[in-house]
Amino acid sequence: MIYYNRFSSKNQYFSPSSKYAIVYFTEFKGDVSYMDRIIDYNIDSADDGLRVEQFLRRRGYSAQNLTEIKRMPKSILVNGVHYYMRQRLAAGDHLLVHIQETACSENIPPVRLPLNILYEDEDLVVINKPAGMPIHPSLNNYTNSIANALAWYYQEQGKPFIFRCCNRLDRDTSGLTVVAKHLVSSSILSDMVRRHKLRREYLAIVRGHLTPQSGIIDAPLARKHGTIIERTIDFERGETAVTHYQVVDEQNGHSLVSLCLETGRTHQIRIHMKHLGYPLVGDYLYNPDMEYIKRQALHSHRLSFAHPITGRSMNFHAPLPDDMRAVLWPIGMPSAFHRLPND
Repeated sequence: MIYYNRFSSKNQYFSPSSKYAIVYFTEFKGDVSYMDRIIDYNIDSADDGLRVEQFLRRRGYSAQNLTEIKRMPKSILVNGVHYYMRQRLAAGDHLLVHIQETACSENIPPVRLPLNILYEDEDLVVINKPAGMPIHPSLNNYTNSIANALAWYYQEQGKPFIFRCCNRLDRDTSGLTVVAKHLVSSSILSDMVRRHKLRREYLAIVRGHLTPQSGIIDAPLARKHGTIIERTIDFERGETAVTHYQVVDEQNGHSLVSLCLETGRTHQIRIHMKHLGYPLVGDYLYNPDMEYIKRQALHSHRLSFAHPITGRSMNFHAPLPDDMRAVLWPIGMPSAFHRLPND
């Protein structure tokens, strides 16, 4: 089967022997396709007299955002009239910000892959990522990532695509991740992550009866000497890392643990639970206990944040995946136990 690239001057196809169909963006022809987003604001008395740039900075636009928006045609309209960033607003004004992006992530080939989208609007998309699927392409995972799947998804809609993931997950961690759809939502969401305003709750499975049942792990993390992948506790040169944990269930000789992060260091949960003496089962790097599961038993369970444009409260939930449920409730155990609190 051949899949055609609607943006290309050539029809591209991938070898029929391949598992995936891949289409590369090469060049646009005819009408240019835009990522087109119009954001409107009504100016009230609290913002009377502010310059346009001041108003937008107060709503989370970065300096880089403003620089890029200024380059876009007719990007700032006030009461239907083109305005410059340094012009002042008055109470009662109607401000429109017109974002137009034509660029694509050229090094991300679109690939038709399963994609579990839980929510999408003009500014962001929330995805429930399966274990084993990387967030973005890498040397040995060039065509099987969330980025590849989204590139295909937007190509099918005739839209350009720049991959802007705001909370990255390890390849073998399942669950919720949020991807921004334009430069402004990306900047605001990334700032939320830096300021710990994007709340993430994970579920993990460890072997045994975890004691104490709840607590805070405050142990700095650094790269382990001699490796570029592994991390370790390092109280001298490590970066601050804080994890809150709470046991929520115990089944089949294992504990199901809820974890919330104050910081987002690489492998933070995996290292912190090992430091506590209860490493995650199935973790090939830090605890290769593969008896019950073949990947680290870690799932991004809940995600909460204020919408980057509207400010509306956003709350998402991804149930525990089947491979983690099977650790706690093997086949044959009563089904009455197969429902977790808040599932």
